[in-house]
Amino acid sequence: MQLQSTLTCPACSHKATEIMPTDACTFFYDCNGCGTRLKPKAGDCCVFCSYGTVPCPPIQENGKSACCG
Repeated sequence: MQLQSTLTCPACSHKATEIMPTDACTFFYDCNGCGTRLKPKAGDCCVFCSYGTVPCPPIQENGKSACCG
């Protein structure tokens, strides 16, 4: 399982590599480049699934229906 994911801000394209929590979803993330607060896109459970290079740990392990359910 990969625990690092690089988030890309849709507003300014700033990239930041972060460690994903294994026990909780990350619903909000404040971009370090422009300050925009990212939130999951419709149908996604967390910002890593919407804007990251790697989906969150629950989805990696059990598929799309497993996250935060």
